[in-house]
Amino acid sequence: MRLFKVRSFVSVVFLFVAISCNQQAPVPQKIKVTDSSVSVPQKNPYSNIDQSPLDMIYFPEAYPQLKMDQADSTPLAARVIYSRPHKKGRLLFGEGSSLCPYGKPWRLGANEATEIEFFTNVSIQGKNVAQGTYILYCIPYADRWTIVLNSNLHTWGLHIDEKKDVLRTDIPVMKQVPALEDFTMIFSKAAYGADLLMAWDDVKTILPIEFASR
Repeated sequence: MRLFKVRSFVSVVFLFVAISCNQQAPVPQKIKVTDSSVSVPQKNPYSNIDQSPLDMIYFPEAYPQLKMDQADSTPLAARVIYSRPHKKGRLLFGEGSSLCPYGKPWRLGANEATEIEFFTNVSIQGKNVAQGTYILYCIPYADRWTIVLNSNLHTWGLHIDEKKDVLRTDIPVMKQVPALEDFTMIFSKAAYGADLLMAWDDVKTILPIEFASR
């Protein structure tokens, strides 16, 4: 009887092992993991991002920060609001350019007309300009830019009304090194007041501005 039980037990074990060996290993299932912390960028339903970002420059430079820090009591003298186009491999100036051909007015930026605001009376190359806000544009040539201040404000693009010209003056063209991908305007301090530098690609010009004493 005992021998029969042992044989029966051995038979059961052998059968279990045989069945186990004949079973195929389970195929791993691909588990799709969703990370709720990863956001998928969505198209802005309200407004597209402008390709030529709006910028603003001041004189004195960094005026808003200086005012907040109470680091400088110098009053605000000038401000420029403009959009900054990119070169993107294009021919910018001269013959064959559709952007800034010689002898044709250019808005000194993109989108809305560039605006310059003087918070005091100024003198530009001996010509007096009253405190106020003006459109700022140029007519580029190979050796010079004709800079124009005009009172026809708040226009998209450049809608010229020469009867509203306040000032026209020529400034020389210089070589910009290194060449700039983005159109750039910046004020820098000068003995007589400030220089307004305008540069793009391998071209730059400087407009001298003398501020009335305050």
